[in-house]
Amino acid sequence: MKTNQEIIKETNSTLDELIGLLNSISPGQFNHVPFEGSWTAGQLAQHLILADGGLPALITGPVSDTQREPDQMVAPIAESFLNYEIKFESPDFIRPEVRDYDKDEMISGLKKIKADIAVAIGDSDLTKTCMAFAFPVLGNLTRYEAANFVIIHTTRHIHQLKNIYNVLNKK
Repeated sequence: MKTNQEIIKETNSTLDELIGLLNSISPGQFNHVPFEGSWTAGQLAQHLILADGGLPALITGPVSDTQREPDQMVAPIAESFLNYEIKFESPDFIRPEVRDYDKDEMISGLKKIKADIAVAIGDSDLTKTCMAFAFPVLGNLTRYEAANFVIIHTTRHIHQLKNIYNVLNKK
């Protein structure tokens, strides 16, 4: 298992890559649907804000002792989310509305989440199981798995955002 500091560093790096990509998309392209069935860059950013925004509270919320290996779910999460052949349907509670999003507001929100996650992970015992929320399909994750979920889930959407960028810029 990685240390808290290694997880913070990887989370920061992943979110920085996402933010850099979002910054590379012009405001005029930010809410443009690049191809049928795709989200806009704005919707993708909002989805990540909805999905990752609750993680700091989950990590600092109620926990229990873990009755399994604390990193047991990391590999299955990565196998699913990093398989780009699989198309997922976003649960309603993290599905972004179809509307125009303010690019600066989205980037600011993601920067705040990045900072909040780093503080939440801090010196936390990452082997504890988070009890405030059970993920669909996955169930209750440990703090370690929840932190890795942010990295893996964001990595999936970085891949998606690169495709959006390339279509918008005809590359």
